[in-house]
Amino acid sequence: MKRFWIWMNIIYEKLMSVVFLIALLIVVYGLYDAWYVYNKADDDSYLKYKPILGEGVPNDAPLTEDYVAWITIDDTNIDYPVMQGKNNMEYLNIDPYGEYSLSGSIFLDSRNSADFTDDYSILYGHHMAYGKMFGALDDYMNKEYMNAHSTGQLIVGRDDTKAYDLGVFACMKVNVYDKHALDPDSLENVEKLISEEASVINTSIDKSNHIIVLSTCIEPVSTNRLLVFCYLYE
Repeated sequence: MKRFWIWMNIIYEKLMSVVFLIALLIVVYGLYDAWYVYNKADDDSYLKYKPILGEGVPNDAPLTEDYVAWITIDDTNIDYPVMQGKNNMEYLNIDPYGEYSLSGSIFLDSRNSADFTDDYSILYGHHMAYGKMFGALDDYMNKEYMNAHSTGQLIVGRDDTKAYDLGVFACMKVNVYDKHALDPDSLENVEKLISEEASVINTSIDKSNHIIVLSTCIEPVSTNRLLVFCYLYE
């Protein structure tokens, strides 16, 4: 009987060692996965392909043919190429080089015109940690921050066919099912929604009839979206 319990203790210890090893591997994988996702989001190698006003995107830029613009918000982390897929799922997990990436790309709503001639255009981006991608939009819930970071540029087309100045003027949270906020054909309704429900408004910004909105998730599993609105000026 004593020998039986000795063997049981040996088996128990081995099982616990296996369980501990599996748990350790899961933790290590989780840390690696978090590092990998952040590292991809933090990759700014694409900045060397940023178009120069009047010269367009460099000829050797490996950005895919779905590249439509470059957006920059001055003195923030937002300085990215803008892609546009055949639908609004394509660039969720594809980077501007066309490669798989959990951080995806900043992309234009597939219903919008690629030349940004619509009155209301929608850009989407993942909410990444440390202010990467559209995680940087969180700061716009602070009015002082918005007032100090309200300018930017949008350079349209691979050949730099058009450029706009940006004026950040409002920030709000909405439900993803709010069709007014995330419908390219609802500019009039959007302006009404902003005036009634925006959390932060910068009244010092000159108005325009040409608006883009930057949209991102607020939590990993949520139907809520954080929206930052910008006027476009040719």
